[in-house]
Amino acid sequence: MDKRQKKRLAILDVLNRSGQVLSSTRITELLISQGIDISERSVRLYLCELDAEGFTENLGRRGRIITEKGKHEADASRILEGVGLLSGKIDAMAYKMDFDPALRRGTVVVNVSAIPLEGFTSERLKLIEKVFAKGYSMGTLVTLFAPGESCGSFTIPDGHVGIGTVCSITLNGVLLRRGVPTTSRFGGLIELHEGAPVRFSDIIHYDGTSIDPLVVFIRSGMADYIGAITTGNGQIGASFREFPADSVEAVHSISKQLEALGLGSLLCLGSPGQSLYGVPVGPQRVGAIIIGGLNPMSIFEETGLRVRSSALSGLVDFNQLFHYSELKSRLAALR
Repeated sequence: MDKRQKKRLAILDVLNRSGQVLSSTRITELLISQGIDISERSVRLYLCELDAEGFTENLGRRGRIITEKGKHEADASRILEGVGLLSGKIDAMAYKMDFDPALRRGTVVVNVSAIPLEGFTSERLKLIEKVFAKGYSMGTLVTLFAPGESCGSFTIPDGHVGIGTVCSITLNGVLLRRGVPTTSRFGGLIELHEGAPVRFSDIIHYDGTSIDPLVVFIRSGMADYIGAITTGNGQIGASFREFPADSVEAVHSISKQLEALGLGSLLCLGSPGQSLYGVPVGPQRVGAIIIGGLNPMSIFEETGLRVRSSALSGLVDFNQLFHYSELKSRLAALR
């Protein structure tokens, strides 16, 4: 795919993800924030081409909106380009974040879900709080995004509120700054019996997908967090990581630091060279299972509400995060 076609596709992708009308200025800003070198004049020229081909619709001074034809083109073009994309994005986001646990400052990686305002019922909020309270989330902190606000290339549509949950890749980033490399192997569903993890029931390798595995499992209805928090029997999202065998003490120490700050949940850290819940590990490596950051958002899907979620959406400052118990009052302030 040549540079010109990639930029056209990037414009369609921005419009597709936003789900709303965007001006050429806003499209340019979002593209630049993704590291794409492009001018607003070029964006306007590409938009004219896309209008003529039926991929976008010009709504005058308001801007452009993507058409159904454009959505199909964006989705189809991303399939082959996206193979291995998630694996690369994981490494890139871990490198970009700069959170320092000792100083309690810096940026962390978050996932963002766009929720319709009417979707925040008291019953759903109680269930979400239980997911956090049971330790089935990546830490205890969240953040909110108002309609029109963006995190990376994900923009919150009108009539929605964005919930940002801490992404498990935050652990990768902190470890990287301490000199510990992380190999992110796959995301999957952990089967629970009476509250205890038993095995991985389904997995998707990161280097073979362009979509976060947890998004796939939640959207397909395969996860069962309501069962996990009510009876102890269910399926929750988690990921499998590997570290050098000599780094076990460092990984354990840093994980404890992050957990104390509300930023982490290391479900299990194995022994060097030993398999973990049936997953084999090399002789010079150690395996670990990390709780999925998007887990609390499954409650909306399990109670019949479709939501749009974007894993590894972007970086937010640690000071923007707050404890999940404040979610209800903060939502009330946004309404």
